[in-house]
Amino acid sequence: MDDSTGLSGRSKVVLGAAAALAVVLLIVAFTRPHAAGHVATDRLGPAQGEQVDDYLADARASLDGTDADPRWALVSFTEYQTPQQLPGIADGLRISGVIQHVPIDRVQTPVVTVATPAGDEPAVRSGEAAAGLLESQQVRDGRSAEVVRVSASRLRGGCACTAGIVVRGTLPQLRDLAAAPGVRAVQALPADAVAGRFAVSPLLPENTGTITPTPDDGPVPAE
Repeated sequence: MDDSTGLSGRSKVVLGAAAALAVVLLIVAFTRPHAAGHVATDRLGPAQGEQVDDYLADARASLDGTDADPRWALVSFTEYQTPQQLPGIADGLRISGVIQHVPIDRVQTPVVTVATPAGDEPAVRSGEAAAGLLESQQVRDGRSAEVVRVSASRLRGGCACTAGIVVRGTLPQLRDLAAAPGVRAVQALPADAVAGRFAVSPLLPENTGTITPTPDDGPVPAE
């Protein structure tokens, strides 16, 4: 799974069996997406500069159809969820990615997409995995270091910081999921989309109006 959220240092880390998640592929992205024209593959999630209402309409339209072929889909939430809630939300669908983001008012914090193997446990442990990857990244300055420190601490503490998940299911299953409480949108790719060859950018719960970079002029909290 690729990521199009403006990452200048795209990283993939495999954790061993003694680490939090057995074998987990982690991809870091930050909160400044490239413009849509920079993405030459299938895409899940809104593009930089896109109107949220337009994206939501496109997501609904992506669920139209009568075939029974499984598809990759991005599930976006109305409010941030805890990792422990994810298996219940997915309702049996395979979770292949978890989007973690620690919201702090007027502070740009990293978005981390954790690609997970099958089973509930990797999704439940995705906050810890995201924290570990954040701490492994080089930072530019003292403020960035503080943002990473606070974000990793909250993720390890089990915060409600999950903005969305990537799942695989049929159109009827995805339509049922789109109608579930707490689900803001489900956007499906065409059935022929290939794993590892589509971009993912998050629709964060706080995104309204136009998708733009968040302000970064607020104080970084101590914890």
